Amino acid sequence: MSSNSIRILAGNSHPALARLIAKRLGTDLANVTVTKYSNQETAVTIGESVRDEDVYIVQSGCGEINDHLMELLIMINACKTASARRITAVLPCFPYARQDKKDKSRAPISAKLVANMLTVAGADHVITMDLHASQIQGFFDCPVDNLYGEPSVLRYIRENVPDWKSAIIVSPDAGGAKRATSIADHLDLDFALIHKERKKANEVSRMVLVGDVAGKVAILVDDMADTCGTLGLAAKTLLDNGAAAVYAIVIHGVLSGKALDVINNSVLTRVVVTNTIPHAEKKKQ
Repeated sequence: MSSNSIRILAGNSHPALARLIAKRLGTDLANVTVTKYSNQETAVTIGESVRDEDVYIVQSGCGEINDHLMELLIMINACKTASARRITAVLPCFPYARQDKKDKSRAPISAKLVANMLTVAGADHVITMDLHASQIQGFFDCPVDNLYGEPSVLRYIRENVPDWKSAIIVSPDAGGAKRATSIADHLDLDFALIHKERKKANEVSRMVLVGDVAGKVAILVDDMADTCGTLGLAAKTLLDNGAAAVYAIVIHGVLSGKALDVINNSVLTRVVVTNTIPHAEKKKQ
């Protein structure tokens, strides 16, 4: 007989975060086994009843993204066919979020495709965090909760950045200006903007600073850091313009490719990320 309680299922992308969520809610993770056949097909076995339960499946868009996305879709469908009452996909970092518009001829809008796949698989509700573009919420026909990391960013700045009252909030590109100005307004600080010109994706050619950072602690704020080329160049640009120190605070620390080398060889004082993506291995480096 159902108790109409919630069940939290964890995929293989970020089990540590799923355990933290379950601990905060005072419950245990449901028993799920995700395996791969020798031909790399994903197989999911749900080891307990989810009939008439509220099911939350935690799977972040990181690591082997395509495998983890397929794993999530299969888990959603398995719960749907097992008569779950409602299925919520919890995606702390939404996969393919940067492919949200047709920015050149014949370009796919892959974020919309992911939204369609989640809906068709059986998701009734989606919870995500700091979408790269807020309009992705409109790609879904089901409710989407886009949570924000801003309160945590504000708390971190107040508690861990020395002389934060004389700091300046900097957006490393025009797209993040709204996020940075919101944080600057909450802290009653000045705001600066860096305009970047790209030769191609993941490669920044030139940066121009708009604003005065001379003698101030500059705090770079962004939603995502992938190869960290932007952060490294932005930090150098800020120091060249007289900044006393440069901090970087990022919600989704993808840190792929040579990102760690770029950070270690940069002039950044500290790089801070949230746990929407696992970083246990990267911390060792």
